[in-house]
Amino acid sequence: MSNASGTPRTSAAGAAGTAGTGRAPAPRAASDPAAPKPAGAPEPEPLRFFGTSWVDHDGGYAARRLGLAAGALVAAAAGALVLRLAYQGLTAGEPDSLVNLLVVVAFAMCSAVSFRRTWTGFASAPDATAQTSMRGFTAIGFLGVLLAYAARCLVEAPGERLLRTRYETAREEHERRTARRTGNPAARRKKRKG
Repeated sequence: MSNASGTPRTSAAGAAGTAGTGRAPAPRAASDPAAPKPAGAPEPEPLRFFGTSWVDHDGGYAARRLGLAAGALVAAAAGALVLRLAYQGLTAGEPDSLVNLLVVVAFAMCSAVSFRRTWTGFASAPDATAQTSMRGFTAIGFLGVLLAYAARCLVEAPGERLLRTRYETAREEHERRTARRTGNPAARRKKRKG
C-alpha cells in the first residue's frame, strides 16, 4: 500500500509490462476468479463458513468441511455429556421410573426430528413459519442438529446443493437472456414509413 488511505501501489515492472509493446494484456481464463464478470451476471451467494469457495471447491474447501464436521462432532459430544450430567441430576432425586423414561424418550424424539428437519433443510428451502414453530423442538433436540451438520459436512458443505441449484438456474437464465441479444441496438437503422 502506498499510503494510509489504502491506495495500492503500482510497480514500475507491472506498469511497463505491456507499455510500449503495442500488445494488450493476455485475456484471463473464464474460470479465473479474478477475471471480470459480464455486467448483470449472477453472483453466487456466500455460504456460512465457506464464503463462495463452494462454487469451485477451492480456497481450503475440503479442509473447512472436515474441520466443521469435527467441530460439530465435538460439540455434539460435549452436549451429550451435559445431557448425561443433567440426567444423573434428575435420577439423584429418585423420581418414578416413568419420569426417567419420558425424559429419555423426549430427548431422543426431539433429536431424531431435529436431525431429519435439518438434513432436509440443506437440500430444499426451509419454510420460515415451520422453522419458527419448531424452534423449541430443535433447541431440545440440538444433538440431532449437530449430528446432521457433521454428517452433511462429510458429503458436501451444508446448504451447498440448494445454493448450487439456485446459482446454476440463475446462470442459465442469464445466458439465455444474453444469447438472445445480437448486435448493437444503437446501430440499428430506423425503418422509414412510406
